[in-house]
Amino acid sequence: MRISSNPKILLIDDSVADLRVLTEFLSARGLDIVVAFDGKDGYRKAQLLRPDLILLDVHMPGSDGFATCRLLKANPDTSAIPVIFLTAANQPQERLTGLTLGAVDYIAKPLIDEAEVVARVQIHLELARRLRAAAPAAPSAEVDTRPEAVLVKVATEHLRRDLRQPPSPEVLARLCGTNETRLNEAFHKIVGMPIYAWLREERLTQAQGLLGRTETPIADIGDHLGYTNAASFSKAVRERFGCSPRELRSRLRDESDQRAPLQQGAADDAC
Repeated sequence: MRISSNPKILLIDDSVADLRVLTEFLSARGLDIVVAFDGKDGYRKAQLLRPDLILLDVHMPGSDGFATCRLLKANPDTSAIPVIFLTAANQPQERLTGLTLGAVDYIAKPLIDEAEVVARVQIHLELARRLRAAAPAAPSAEVDTRPEAVLVKVATEHLRRDLRQPPSPEVLARLCGTNETRLNEAFHKIVGMPIYAWLREERLTQAQGLLGRTETPIADIGDHLGYTNAASFSKAVRERFGCSPRELRSRLRDESDQRAPLQQGAADDAC
């Protein structure tokens, strides 16, 4: 079975033997194959070549498959490229992690069933083609695709998933496929502050929203956002907003009540 129109496939794997096997039977079916031996090189080639599909190994030294996938999905230039993970580790949690990051499928190693690999590749190439054909033309917009902006996007998305228990700087950098120094430099360049200064601001921004929009007890909000006790939460809010959490909640609700008649009046005028 030959796949038509010569789609370009990027193979990212540190195993020379696996790359040889994949290259042989995929190229035999009319696919153009590009190879990268680690996650960083694979990410760079994905940006440069914009392949139609990426086969990505999970366990590689340096930037592993999960970190590479985070970068690919955070970058607007590569976010739509389908990613299929290649892995000998078939634990459900690993599969779930990969799918949560945006992968479309898994192929288990060792690569025994050639027909299955080709079928999965063909299916996802066709699905991607249909999605592109059906997608409406997006309005042009300025999107920051600088490497530093992509790193910050990956890091902030990960931190927002669990503000209560953020990873250490070392672990966060590894999740982003980089090192602590480069990640902090990226934060300084893009948002003008170090990583954990951004984290503090994000916690307080979310605290403001939760206090103003919900009835959630103040102690629960502080705990949810990672403050060790009510006193530390109150101190952080007071330093940022000049009042206690209770006073901030009252002020936000007063402001909301004052805006409501104005909004209703504007709606009545529109009618």
